[in-house]
Amino acid sequence: MNDSIVIIPTYNEKENIEKIIRAVFGLEKKFDILVIDDGSPDGTAAIVKRMMAEEFGERLFILERSGKLGLGTAYIAGFKWSLEHNYEYVFEMDADFSHDPNDLPRLYAACHDEGGDVSVGSRYITGVNVVNWPMGRVLMSYFASKYVRLVTGIPVHDTTAGFVCYKRKVLESIDLDSIRFKGYAFQIEMKYTAYKKGFKVSEVPVIFVNRREGTSKMSGGIFSEALFGVIRLRLGI
Repeated sequence: MNDSIVIIPTYNEKENIEKIIRAVFGLEKKFDILVIDDGSPDGTAAIVKRMMAEEFGERLFILERSGKLGLGTAYIAGFKWSLEHNYEYVFEMDADFSHDPNDLPRLYAACHDEGGDVSVGSRYITGVNVVNWPMGRVLMSYFASKYVRLVTGIPVHDTTAGFVCYKRKVLESIDLDSIRFKGYAFQIEMKYTAYKKGFKVSEVPVIFVNRREGTSKMSGGIFSEALFGVIRLRLGI
């Protein structure tokens, strides 16, 4: 078994899921993959199960859930599964190629070789490295991360990033059932909790490319949860 697993949450990702799985499995560094599918009506889960049966049964896994239960709960389920199966490095990554699979070894190295406990694929540590996003969304995301740093004091430039590596000991130290948020605020809460527990959070510069295929799951409510949730995190309420 590999020491690393990549968790990929999916909902209606039939255009992307086979390509992203093959891209990850094509890397020189070996990663296993756990897909968390929230009842995709487009057949995403069927594609994954076919690939498991025909080619990748020892490296590809799936958890199927009954409906759209939120990004945060998908990752929590994936974290628990990964801990139960003894992985040392647990990754979050989107299915739509907005996160480049070729950056996975760099996130791994930041934790395995360079002393990080959490490594974040950061869009903002070297300026604004976002491709094909509308300017309004770029500004909203960039200043949301600035706002989070101001309110919480966490020394991370891209607090809402969803391209992350966690060492096993970090996830073991967190009461995963107490994580409250489901959208962007989930990403903030996980990083903030790790930082408050004294773990080293490293940032690795990446280029974020907006999805080319499929439909974005972003909504205004997700950003609202992040903006107001940060205050609750800082105050401990």
